[in-house]
This record gives sequence, C-alpha cells and structure tokens, in this order.
Amino acid sequence: MDQNENPDADSIIESEISVLPNTISGSQPSDHRREVSFSISTPLETVGDDAQSKSVRFQPQLMPEGEADDNSRKPKHTNFNSFKTMSGKLERQFTSLRGRSRKFEAEEDPAGNSENEAMTMDLPVDRYFDALKGPELESLKSSEEIVLPDDKTWPFLLRFPISSFGMCLGISSQAIMWKALATAPSTSFLNINLTVNLILWWISVAVVATVSSMYLLKVILYFEAVRREYYHPIRVNFFFAPWVALLFLALGVPPSVASSLPVALWYVLMTPLLCLELKIYGQWMSGGQRRLSKVANPSNHLSVVGNFVGSLLGASMGLKEGPTFFFAVGLAHYIVLFVTLYQRLPTNDTLPKELHPVFFLFVAAPSVASMAWATIQGSFGYGSRIAYFIALFLYFSLAVRVNFFRGIKFSLAWWAYTFPMSSAAIATMRYSSAVTNLVTQTLAVILSLIATLMVTSLLVTTILHAFVLQDLFPNDIAIAISDQKPEPGTNWLHLIPGSSECNKDIETFLKFANADSKDIEAAEDVSTAEAK
Repeated sequence: MDQNENPDADSIIESEISVLPNTISGSQPSDHRREVSFSISTPLETVGDDAQSKSVRFQPQLMPEGEADDNSRKPKHTNFNSFKTMSGKLERQFTSLRGRSRKFEAEEDPAGNSENEAMTMDLPVDRYFDALKGPELESLKSSEEIVLPDDKTWPFLLRFPISSFGMCLGISSQAIMWKALATAPSTSFLNINLTVNLILWWISVAVVATVSSMYLLKVILYFEAVRREYYHPIRVNFFFAPWVALLFLALGVPPSVASSLPVALWYVLMTPLLCLELKIYGQWMSGGQRRLSKVANPSNHLSVVGNFVGSLLGASMGLKEGPTFFFAVGLAHYIVLFVTLYQRLPTNDTLPKELHPVFFLFVAAPSVASMAWATIQGSFGYGSRIAYFIALFLYFSLAVRVNFFRGIKFSLAWWAYTFPMSSAAIATMRYSSAVTNLVTQTLAVILSLIATLMVTSLLVTTILHAFVLQDLFPNDIAIAISDQKPEPGTNWLHLIPGSSECNKDIETFLKFANADSKDIEAAEDVSTAEAK
C-alpha cells in the first residue's frame, strides 16, 4: 500500500539508526563507510481524532576493545550521600514534611537517577555471594559494579571496618596475661610487678575507647554502611568483638583500680551477646543461605569465644547458673563449628594466604574454655585439661607450619594472632599452677614471651601503616556492591570492533545498503536466510 493512502494511522515513531563511519575494523575498506536508516511505525499516543507522533533517535556507537568491561565496573554514583544516615529515607521524609512534592523532585532529576531511590540497603545474603568472591567475601567479581567511586579515596569512616576491634582484643588480652604472670603461683619466681598490668590495662582502655568512638561515629553518620556490614555473612561475626573486648577489660582490671566488680556488670555485658547469638546460631541451623555449612569461616570463632569469656568472668564473680548456661551453649556450637571447619566442605573456599592468620582463632576457644570450666568447677580438673590439651595441640600444629604464614601482606587480619596466643599462655599458667614442674613453667614463660612480642610488633606495624604509609584502611569494596544483579546490555552495545560478531553485522548492513535503502527488513531477511 502507498504511504499516502494511509491517513488513518494512529501515530508514528520514526526511529533512525545510523551506522556511523567511525570505529570500523581496519579490515574493512574505507569506501564501505555508509549511513543506513530505516523507519518503524508503531502506535504511541492518540488524543481525540488527532494522532500525535514523536521522534526518537538512536545512535549506537561501537566501543573500542576493553571499554565495555571498564564501563561495566564504573560506579553508579559519584558521591557518598546514599550511605549517609540523613540521606536515605529520613531525608526524604524531612523533604516531604517541608512540603516538597514528588513532582518537584522529578523535575530536578528528570532521569530518575536519585541515589537515595536507586539503592536498597537491606541486601539479602545471596547478593553478597553473587557479587563478591573469596572466603571473606572481600573481592568484587568482574561482572559486578559498585555504587561508590573506586577511583578516589573514600571518607575515613566508610573505610573503617568492624574488624578493627581485633586490635582491642589483642591489647586487652595482654593486660589479662600480665596480671596472671604477676599473680599465678607457678610464675611467682619471675617477680612481675602489677604495674605492668596497670599500664597495659589503661592502654587497652584507650584503644577500646578510640576504636569504639570511631565506629560509633560511623553508626551515627553512615548507618547504612554499618547495616551492610551487619548483613554481610562474614562481617557479622565481628559484631561480637566489642563486647568480648569489654569482657577482657573486666577480667584484666588491676587490683588497684577495682578489687571487685559489681555482678550487674556481667548481666549488662552478656545481654547483647545473648541477643546476637540467638540470631546467628538460629541462622546457622535454619538460615538457608546463612546456614553454617555455607558461611563457615575461622572468623565464626568470634561468635563462640564470647560464651567462654563470659563464663570465665561470671564464675570469677561467684555466679554459677549463668556462666554454666553460656558455657554449655558455647560448647555445643563450638563442637559443630570445629567439625564443619575442620573437614572443609566442598562449598567452602580455601583461605588465601593473606587470611592465614585467622587460623589461630582455632586456639582461642578451647584455651578460654579450659579456664572457664576450671573456674566454674573450682579446680583445673580433667575437663579443663582436655580442652587445654586440644588448644595446645592446635597451637603447635600451626606454629610448626612456618611457610604457611610467610610472605603475607600486612592487614588487620594479622591481629588474629594476638588474643589466641595470649589465651594459650594464660591457660598454660593455669595448668602449670595445677601441675607445677620445670616443663610447664618454662612453657608458660615461652608462650607469654611469644604473645608479648607478637602484640608489640603488630602494634608498631599498625601505627606505621596507619599514620606513615596510610594504607591500613583501603576502600571497603565489600559494602559498596549494587543491590541489583548486572543486566545484560542491548544487542549492539556489547559488540566490540574486530570481533567476528561485530564484523558480520557490519558486512550485512553494508552488503544490502545499495540495493534498497528503504527496505531494510528485506535485507535482514536475506541475511537470515544466508545464516540458515
């Protein structure tokens, strides 16, 4: 039918697709560069009896090699407002209260690219597994994109992870160790003064206060980033660390500061631990993607060791039922965790070399458990000795594997060495007090010396990397993943010049461009027939 005989058409969109003469593979002759256009008629909008039409022009451009992958990794946004506490739902509510309509907001952002609207912070756990790789889920997969710019340094609080509390655990455990060295009968020949315990305890208080203040500021200013860490299947274990650090401070308090602690303090510190355990342990048992066989990692020991530390503190205060309850809960879940981690299910990845220090967390739980049960029972009996011997064997089995811990780049993960070593040294002192001889006393001194040297060297190295090299806190890619899976590109955008698919499509258009420029459908039909 002739086009002039079609007056009843509702409306027409004239879409012109132009193959531009730039970026064509070098194998094509220069005289083959042409423009090809065609029109597609489709109904758009009808008002009364009049048809209105709009023209939409598409000009896809072929991308150079490698640019397609680079563009897929570019962040959606270029600032950090979407992670600020007042830039999400609260900010939109305040905007609404000021009388600012949605229509006005749409006029300001006609493309609909509002950062606050584009992100859903409550990410399900499967998004972390889909977007990140590695046993700690720290590295971004090549097919994913992030929502924060990775070409510049982020604000400090966004780079300050919850795992920083590992420093608090290492230093505060030293205060407990030196208190034991000064008061244990088996090490009385060393004549250690309690002043060392006093100095280390105040240093521990300062470190805990500093790290806690920093993370509290992050909670206040960047609550969305904190929430993402909490939903992270590995990072969630470090939310036990602040409370365990406070328990360590209570255990290591110098006699000159407090001769006894109020019993109410134990209940205050154990309540948040109980709440976290109800959530985490329940997910291990029936959490689908968060089941233990899926998220098992040496960092999970942090969610168990708090039970034994709390039992030790409560028993030292004279409590019985509460400490026994937490000891029983910790023992049951430690056995399950130990077996799961020891057999390394096929669903678990092998830890990279940079994370080998976290293997020392295997030593922490049985070491503290031996002391907790000894305090509950009143003596370092067979139950305590069994737990201590397990810890001692794990310690030696890791210590002899020197190459396992060589050539590792420094990171906060190194602090995983510290409080397990200190715990093993303290447990050895308790054991040597029950079985006093030259071997046990020498072992207690050697393990204490190793733990002290480790903490001192890590503290100096941490200060060096934090203030001199300034590379201790890199951009935290793990919390900046997109809330949506990457969408496949349109047909023409993924074509890279030089590829066989790109050259084939270009040749098809050029081959039939001279025959009948208005009958592109016919040209496509011929190309389809040739392909068959």
